[in-house]
Amino acid sequence: MTENRLTLTKKDRMNIAIRHQLLQSSWNYERMQNGGWAYSMIPAIKKLYPTKEGQVAALQRHLEFYNTHPYVSSPVLGVTLALEEDRANGAPIDDATIQGVKVGMMGPLAGVGDPLFWFTLRPILGALGASLALTGSIMGPLLFFFAWNIIRIVFEWYTQEFGYKVGREITKNLSGGLLGMITEVASILGMFIIGALVNRWVSISFAPVVSRITQSPGAYIEWAKLPQGAEGIKQALSMYDSIGPSALDQIKVTTLQSNLDQLIPGLAALILTLVCSRLLKKKVSPIVIILALFVVGIVGHVIGIF
Repeated sequence: MTENRLTLTKKDRMNIAIRHQLLQSSWNYERMQNGGWAYSMIPAIKKLYPTKEGQVAALQRHLEFYNTHPYVSSPVLGVTLALEEDRANGAPIDDATIQGVKVGMMGPLAGVGDPLFWFTLRPILGALGASLALTGSIMGPLLFFFAWNIIRIVFEWYTQEFGYKVGREITKNLSGGLLGMITEVASILGMFIIGALVNRWVSISFAPVVSRITQSPGAYIEWAKLPQGAEGIKQALSMYDSIGPSALDQIKVTTLQSNLDQLIPGLAALILTLVCSRLLKKKVSPIVIILALFVVGIVGHVIGIF
């Protein structure tokens, strides 16, 4: 049994890692990175599933929705390779389990990739490169280019290998329910992260005016009475800091959105997200939902709702 085991060699995994560099090459609005992900998996699929039927089924399995930060996708890829390898060798791993692990991991990791790479590593390397470039040295852009890509590629390779080894350990304990527990925990964590980011990713602002109130003197900045120069600017900034945006004008305008923000901030964004999720569960195409949002947004802006 061991002698006939189908195994992905280091060369196979390296080939997959190279293909994984093109994860976003066929990004689309319906299933996002699924094309690049399936392209990365092709060497493993061909190695693990010798029959055409098995290859077609595996490729269809990996054309489902997938989206995460491209640099932290590697550990997800490693775990998935281990799951596919054990499935090809007879382990009781179904499509839902593999997709569940992918979805459960991609959510939390997406929240890690942006702070780690976009907001930490890139600014640091950019600042180092820029400081050298300001002195006229060509080493500035070269330092940024080579350091960035070397760190990125090394990180992706070793995290893919780490995911592969972890995935092998997970599948050894199928009878103990470890895989199911990890899938459930990862899914819950992924949904928590996505839910926490709804208010950041989804923005709705209702424009209808609820009230216009003339404010009494002292409740707003009386621009004509401010001292000249820096002292006037200082007083204006101080009043704005203590009163808020309503200090800019004598007429205080209250919109429907400001009332909603005082009641429950982000309520409209949450409702819209839940509606879209409901439509997706009813098999409505994501493209149709996106087009509908465009139409509603444009019409709503023209008639003054948004």
